[in-house]
Formats: sequence, C-alpha cells, structure tokens
Amino acid sequence: MENVLRPLVVVGSAVVLTLLIGWATDLLLRKADERHSETPLWGLLRRARIPYQLMLCAALLRGSYDQAQLLEAHRVGIGRTLTLVLIGSAAWLMTRIAAAIVETSYTRYARVHHDAARVRRVRTQASLIMRVVAAVVGVVAAAAMLLTFPAMRAAGASLLASAGILGIVAGVAAQSTLSNLFAGLQIAFGDMVRIGDTVVVDGEWGTVEEITLTFLTVRTWDERRITMPVSYFTSKPFENWSRGTPQMTGIVFWHLDHTAPIELMREKLRDLLRECPAWDGRDYGLAVTDSTPNTLQVRALVTAKDADDVWKVRVTVREQMISWLCAEHPYALPRVNTADAVLPPGHLPSPDGAGARRLPEQPRTGRG
Repeated sequence: MENVLRPLVVVGSAVVLTLLIGWATDLLLRKADERHSETPLWGLLRRARIPYQLMLCAALLRGSYDQAQLLEAHRVGIGRTLTLVLIGSAAWLMTRIAAAIVETSYTRYARVHHDAARVRRVRTQASLIMRVVAAVVGVVAAAAMLLTFPAMRAAGASLLASAGILGIVAGVAAQSTLSNLFAGLQIAFGDMVRIGDTVVVDGEWGTVEEITLTFLTVRTWDERRITMPVSYFTSKPFENWSRGTPQMTGIVFWHLDHTAPIELMREKLRDLLRECPAWDGRDYGLAVTDSTPNTLQVRALVTAKDADDVWKVRVTVREQMISWLCAEHPYALPRVNTADAVLPPGHLPSPDGAGARRLPEQPRTGRG
C-alpha cells in the first residue's frame, strides 16, 4: 500500500504546489498590470505562465523523484527525461522574459519619441536582438541537453581537440550564411534600412515588411513579397525613399502639341493641387523640358509628405489635366499632322506636283 500511496502523494503534491504557485504568481502579475497600466511589461510576463509552471513542475518532480520509488527499473530514464524537460522549459521561460523586456522597451521608446524614422529603427533593432537572444538561448539549451548524456560528455574532449579544424571547415562551408548573419547585424545597427521603409530594389518598389538575420522581405505595391538575402543591401546600391525625411517630389510628364497653352496649364496645375488633399503645399512647377518635330514634352513637379501621397498626387494631376485639355483645349493634344506644307514667301506649288517654282520678279517702277 505504501508503494502506491507514496508515488501518488509525491506526484500529486508537486502538481498541486505547481498550480498554487502559478496561480499566485499570475495573480500578482495581474494586479501589477492593473496598477501600472502605463507599461505592458506585467501583461507580457503573464504570457510566460505556461513555461513557468512547466519548469516548476519538472523541478519539483526531479527533486522528489527519488522519494517516490516509482518504476525503479526506469529510474534513470525518467530522471533524465525530467532534466531535459526542465532545461527546455527554462529556455522557453528565458525567451519569453527577454521578449517581454524588449517589447516593453520598444513600446516606451515609441511613446516618448514621435519621429517615425527613429521608431522604425528601434523596431528593427529590437526584432533582430530578440532573434539573436532566442538563437543563443536555444543553442545553449540544446548543448545542455546533450551534455546530460554520458556518451556526449565522453566525446566532448575529442570534439574540443578538433574544434579548430571543424571551425575552419564550417566557416568555409557556411561562408554565405555567416555573411548574411553579419550583414543582418550591420543593417540593424547601421541604420541602412528599417522595417516600414519604402525602397526600390531591382526596379521593384515596395515596403520593407520583415528583417531577419539572414533575409529581408519587401512587400510590393501589388501585394507581392520579394525575399532577398540581407547581404544584398550591404553589397549593392538601392533606393531608400524613407531615409532622412520621408518628403518626396514627384514628376508628371505630358506629350502635347506645340500649340498647348502652357500658361493656362500652370494655372490649372495650381488649382488642381489646391483641391488635392495629398499635396503638402511645399512646391509645384510646370515647364517645357523637351521638344520634337511633332510634340512638346511638358513636365510638372509636385511635392508630398511621403511616397504614398506623392503617388496619389501624380495620378490625380495626370488624369485631371488630361481631362481638362480634352474638354477645354483639344487642339493641345498630340496628333499626326497631315496639312500641306507652308512654302517660303515668293514660291508657288508646281502645276505638275513636281515641286515649287519661284514667281517671276516684277519690274521695279520709280518716279521719273
């Protein structure tokens, strides 16, 4: 009877004690969250209650398993399993705590600073720091789990002896991976590109959606995702429209007839921009930038606060200016000229169509 009750008491006590401690800890965190609503730290720490309770239960069972005297034949295997669960849950808990601290720091910074560029920079750095912490904790936890096996401890000495050679071989084999890793750290702390920046890479315009230690994802205007290695942004030139101030100047081109009313178009451009909410009011202009035998190239400059608004201003000005020209000045639209050529003064067309002939000179008369 004792052989049955003792294991039940030990296991039941560990489970009940784990639930009580977990409930008390969660209650304290909930009260702290209600009292300090200005910070999300306590609410984020509550997300770690599952790995916290799992670690507590594994620790209690591992410490009291010798007293339970349950399954003596599998005592070593069960003890090692509890140790592995303890190490894994501890690593899980550390990752959740680190994520809560990093997220809280980012939230406080975003509340204090209203500069969108700085906030995106800190967001990128916080994301990459969290990934580095998770990777380090995972590697340490995996190494600790492997060291619980005696065979792995015995092989440790021989592995350390060949660590130098293995390191060189691994470095050569993972050269691209390591370059991407260091490039990711350079992007995070060098402020080259941030999450939310508007960039142009390989002729594709989009917004940086995700940055990891090895790759970067750009979401294009048509909802496509372009995944590129982060080493691309440290080795090749690219356009970052959000670098510095997000204000931008847009260009609109028209090809019109030589009779186009340029001055009236300047006035119409001013009226169109005043009615466009995306225009920031900084500057505008309209000028003839080129001419061909058939058309004029007219360019309009417009400004906006960011890339999205400058796109809206450009399409609005282009559409409404064309509509206005069609309705009020249709002669200004480009067309194929099929009229007869205007001859120089003093020339008449030849009757047979072969060419022009010069008029005979009239005798001069004077007073005599």
